[in-house]
Amino acid sequence: MATSSELLDRARAWLDDDVDPETRSELEDIIERNDASELEDRFGDRLQFGTAGIRGVLGAGPMRMNRMMVRRVSAGLADYVIQKIPDARKRGIVIGYDGRNKSRVFAEDAARVFIGRGLRVFLSSDVVPTPVVGFAVLKTGAAAGVMVTASHNPPEYNGYKVYWENGAQIVPPHDEGISGAIDQSVRAGGIPLAELEEARRQGSLSFIGDELESAYLDGVAGLSISDDRSERPSTCIAYTPLHGVAARFVEAALARAGFETVHSEPSQREPDGNFPTVAFPNPEEDGAMDNVLALAKRVGADVVFANDPDGDRLAVAIPEGADYRMLTGDQIGILLADYLLSRGASDERRIVATTIVSSQMLGNMARALGVDYVETLTGFKWIANEALREVSQNGGRFVMGYEEALGYSVGDLVRDKDGVSATAIFAELVADLKARGETVAARLEALYRRHGFYLTQQHSLTLPGAEGLARIGDLMRRFRASPPEAIGGYRVLDRYDLAEAASDRPRADVLGYYLEGQRRVIMRPSGTEPKLKSYYEISEPVGDDEDFSEAVSRARRRLAELREAHQAMLV
Repeated sequence: MATSSELLDRARAWLDDDVDPETRSELEDIIERNDASELEDRFGDRLQFGTAGIRGVLGAGPMRMNRMMVRRVSAGLADYVIQKIPDARKRGIVIGYDGRNKSRVFAEDAARVFIGRGLRVFLSSDVVPTPVVGFAVLKTGAAAGVMVTASHNPPEYNGYKVYWENGAQIVPPHDEGISGAIDQSVRAGGIPLAELEEARRQGSLSFIGDELESAYLDGVAGLSISDDRSERPSTCIAYTPLHGVAARFVEAALARAGFETVHSEPSQREPDGNFPTVAFPNPEEDGAMDNVLALAKRVGADVVFANDPDGDRLAVAIPEGADYRMLTGDQIGILLADYLLSRGASDERRIVATTIVSSQMLGNMARALGVDYVETLTGFKWIANEALREVSQNGGRFVMGYEEALGYSVGDLVRDKDGVSATAIFAELVADLKARGETVAARLEALYRRHGFYLTQQHSLTLPGAEGLARIGDLMRRFRASPPEAIGGYRVLDRYDLAEAASDRPRADVLGYYLEGQRRVIMRPSGTEPKLKSYYEISEPVGDDEDFSEAVSRARRRLAELREAHQAMLV
């Protein structure tokens, strides 16, 4: 641990390099007050680069997101890409950014660093959703891509997400390699920087805009499996981008698909990094959907859509009596899979994918339909990369993938979650059901009656501080040393430990238990918070003549019993 004098020296050295008036003023005040707590919090370490890139609270210091950190990360990334990809300088790097505070200036700083390293840059001319960057990497043939975003984090955050040349998020060993290169980079003040206007004149900087965006929207339209649109009934849609950047893309995609009655919530349509109408810009959070749900009631919407601020996630609400109810991430994924598998071409090998903490229902549906099923670690980077590997090695067509945290990918247009294309396809699904006199709720119930009612729940045991982290480690070691033979009275039929080298998945601190009666328990420490996360799932059969609500009540009761029995084992 650094001494107070060492921390003060680090802060002064940082201040010498800092070019941002806001963070300079902030840091000058901290140094003047010799605020030991703030100095330790900001200069005791640096933000760690991982498979999701880097993300943090805006502010001065290496433990914050700021222009100096962006320049250092960009220098490390540039050096690593040049080392690993022989023609990287010619192929270049794509850069996009969302509407968060500092996003544009961070993107321009990254561009100046990359060009200064001799790399060509394709820089977005305006804010774009995250999936457009993944698409642009493939479209331009770039060696890598960067998206400046903090997704659905609170307004004080920003981040830096990296795509590899295959258009998917980076996975090991690239994350470790980039992190090591960042450690080797010089102080931000010593990094060569290009002037953007001069780079544009010389051809090393290109701006991507209307042409690429049109190509992306053409690709979204090409995912459609709908029949003749002239037979489609009018479908009323209420939509919000939650002050993010997806509105013009979603509205354009829906218009191309023939949806003429789209009502975008006006108070949240324009990008605003302060997110003034929501406490937390995540559609899963309480209150985030209030404005668009009120709009839906006023216009009588058939369906309600929301994207998160960078447009890579999709939330859906459907009518329920005089109100609307939110679908879970698993339910949206199941409905999309059902639509795409039941209507799409089936004369070739088809592949669907989800994560170990998403519902087992997709796997059972796939087996019933003779469709190949892939299950990956948590995170969409694993879904995309595993889908690419599966198609490359065994052939076939990737139909869709999803994770329970509202992430969906349809086809191979974007090798990451894509809230824009998922919105367009789900709207098509709603219209198709309406044309047949069926509702989304009725279709979901029919799937549950056929495959069983799957109910999932996550529970986090929060144990703050060093003692808490130690206890989380002890709990995982205890379950490994003495694996339970039963949980809640149900025998453990199978178990896995992803920390073991023999596992067919990448190593991870994850324990999974499959119980009799189609029950499942998964345990894993959070990678970012002092929490032990547990995921529970139960599948309850629905009788042919049984009232569906009775099966739902029974499943909820049994899931609660399973959760309580497992949590009691953690005491």
